[in-house]
Amino acid sequence: MTSNTSESSTGADAVDAAIAQGIDLDGTPIPPTKLELYNQVMALEAGRQRSGVTNSMRSRIVRIGAKHIPQADLNQKLIDADFVPLKDKEIAFYYGK
Repeated sequence: MTSNTSESSTGADAVDAAIAQGIDLDGTPIPPTKLELYNQVMALEAGRQRSGVTNSMRSRIVRIGAKHIPQADLNQKLIDADFVPLKDKEIAFYYGK
């Protein structure tokens, strides 16, 4: 039998799989109240009208990219890919400037 702790704990898929199982990546159970709140919020998000795939892609790129890519580099990558450059509010939120 394979335990959750021996499975891959990298990437968004690992987190989604752990949530679905109700078990954190370290093998501890996720409290039901946390799972319930998460599922409530995700259900609300699932019902939200979308503005377009490219807008969602850009949002994910900014949200996740800011964790891994310096501001100037991420901004240039957005411009190079023909996305809107970083907005002042994104810079302030993600880079604290």
